[in-house]
Amino acid sequence: MKTNKILTFVLGTMLCGCSFLDGNVPQATLSEEQVRDPKQVENMVISAYAVFISAEDINSSFSMWNFDVRSDDAYKGGNGTSDGDVFHQLEISQGILTTNWNINDMWVRLYNALSRTNAAIDELLEMDDSYKLKEQRLGEMYFLRGYGHFLLKRLYKNIPFVIQRDMSQADYNNLSNTEYSNDEGWQVIANDLTAAFNALPQAQVEVGRPTKAAAAALLAKVYLYKAYRQDNPNSHQVTSINEEDLKQVIKYTDPSLYAGYDLEPDLHNNFRPEPQYENGRESIWAMQYSMNDGTKNGNCNWSYGLIVPNIPGVTDGGCDFYKPSQNLVNAFHTDDAGLPLLDNFNQTDWKVSDNADPRLWLTVGVPGFPYMFNPNYMMAKTQTWSRSNGLYGYYVSFKHNVDPDSEYLIKGAWWGSPMNRIVLRYADVLLMRAEAEAQLGTDLPDAISLVNRIRSRAAQSTGMLDGYDINYGAHILVKPYTGGFGKEETLERVKMERRLELAMESERFFDLVRWGEAEKVINKYYAEEADNCAIYNEAHFTANKNEYLPIPFSQIAASNGHYTQNIGGW
Repeated sequence: MKTNKILTFVLGTMLCGCSFLDGNVPQATLSEEQVRDPKQVENMVISAYAVFISAEDINSSFSMWNFDVRSDDAYKGGNGTSDGDVFHQLEISQGILTTNWNINDMWVRLYNALSRTNAAIDELLEMDDSYKLKEQRLGEMYFLRGYGHFLLKRLYKNIPFVIQRDMSQADYNNLSNTEYSNDEGWQVIANDLTAAFNALPQAQVEVGRPTKAAAAALLAKVYLYKAYRQDNPNSHQVTSINEEDLKQVIKYTDPSLYAGYDLEPDLHNNFRPEPQYENGRESIWAMQYSMNDGTKNGNCNWSYGLIVPNIPGVTDGGCDFYKPSQNLVNAFHTDDAGLPLLDNFNQTDWKVSDNADPRLWLTVGVPGFPYMFNPNYMMAKTQTWSRSNGLYGYYVSFKHNVDPDSEYLIKGAWWGSPMNRIVLRYADVLLMRAEAEAQLGTDLPDAISLVNRIRSRAAQSTGMLDGYDINYGAHILVKPYTGGFGKEETLERVKMERRLELAMESERFFDLVRWGEAEKVINKYYAEEADNCAIYNEAHFTANKNEYLPIPFSQIAASNGHYTQNIGGW
C-alpha cells in the first residue's frame, strides 16, 4: 500500500531559481525571521524536492532519455532527423554546437534545482536544535544536492560545484568548472552523499523522501563511476581502475543496508502506474507523480510526453520519440541454453521464431505483438507505429508508456501519466555489487550468483506474456549461467546483464563512457546499424570529445573567464 507522498508542487512564496545563465542568486520573498520559522523551512525543503519535477521538461527530462539517444539502445525517433535536430546531432555525434539550446537548457534546469537545495541547506544550518527534524532534513538536502551534481557530472564532466554556504552573486560569478580534478569532483559528490547516509533514517513516512538505503545506493553508484579513473585532463580515456573505490561500492551495496528491499517477482511491476505497484520493494527512491489530487491534470509525469506513439483516435499527437534500436532487440536473443549470445548477438537480426529473453517484450513493443499488452492495439510495420515511416524502425518503448485504454493515460499539453519514475532500484544495486566484485576479482562466483538472481527473476517475469507463445509465436527462454568463469568472462556477463536489465532506463551510454568503451562500441554500432537506420551513414563517434557534452557557450560567456571548455575542439 502506498504511503503519503511528499508534495510535488512549487510554493508561490518560495525561492526563484538561480541560473548560471544570468548570474542570479536565490532571493527570499520572506523576512529572515519568517524564513527561519520551522514551517517555512519545511516549505523550503518541499520547494527543493518540487523543482526536480517542476523544472524538468519533455525536451530536458531528468530521466536523461533525451541524451540516451547517444547509446546503442535507442534511436531518437520522431518524424525525422529535423524533428528535434539537436538530438539528431547527438545521436550521430556530428554537428553538435556549444550554442545548441538543449545543452544549455539542461545545465540551467539542473543548477536551478541545486539553487533550491542550497537555499534550504543554508537555512537548515541556521536552525537551532529545537527543530527536531534538522539533521534529517539536512540529510535529505545533501542527498538532493549530491544527486543534482551527479546528473551534471555524467553529462558535462567538468562542472562548477555549488557547495559553499551563503554564496553571494560574486561567489557564483567566480566559480570555476576546473577547481577540482575529475576524481576530486566525484569525491565532492560522495562527501554530500556520505553526510546524507549518516543523517537519513532507515524509513520515511513520505515515500518521496530518500532513506539511508537510497543514500547508500547513490553512493555506490558514485564510487563506481569514480573507480574508473579519467585522470588525464587532456583525455576522457580510463587511465586506471581504483580498487579502494571499488571497495566502497562493495561497502555501500552490502545487503544489510537494504532490509525490506528485494527484487519484484516480475520486472514489469516496476513500470506499472497502478498504486499497488508503485513504491514496491524494488523501488529504493523514485520521483513521485499523482492524479486526482485536486489539480487540473494532477502532478503527472509529463517528461515522457514525447515518447508516446501516435495511435489515430487514441493517442493523437503522440510524438514517437526514443525508439528501441534493432541492436538492443538483438541483444535479447538467447541460445538454446537460454543464455545471451554475448559478442555474437548482432550477427543476424532477431526474428520471432528465435529464442528471446522475456525482458524483450517488457522493454520493447514489437510488431506482431500487442501494444502495452493490450490486444486491441496490435503493433505492425505501419505509420501508426513509426511517425518517420520506418526511418527509425517500428519498435516502441514500453518502460515509459501505459495502456491507452487505462485511466492512467492523461492528455494535457502532452501525454502524461501518474507512473513514478524509479531513480534507484534494487536490481541496479545487485549489478553494481557484481561489477565491483568482478573488477576486484575477489569473489567471481558471487558476481555470477548476483547476475543469476537477475536472470532468474527475468525467467519469472511472464505475467503479462501469457499466451504469447501460442497466439503470437514467441519463443521465451532465459536461464541462469552455470559453471565458473574467469575475471574477464565474468565482467562480460555482468556488463551484458546491465544492458538487458536496465535497457531504456538511460544508463547505457553513461556505462559505456565510464568503462572507457564508448568509442569502440558506438562506432561498431554505427557501422552495423546503417542498414537498419540510414541516419547512421554519416555518423562517427570521436574519442576524447563525444563522451561528454560541451560546456554551453552562454555559460562560458557569462563566467568571467572562469570556465574552461571540455576537450575535443568544440
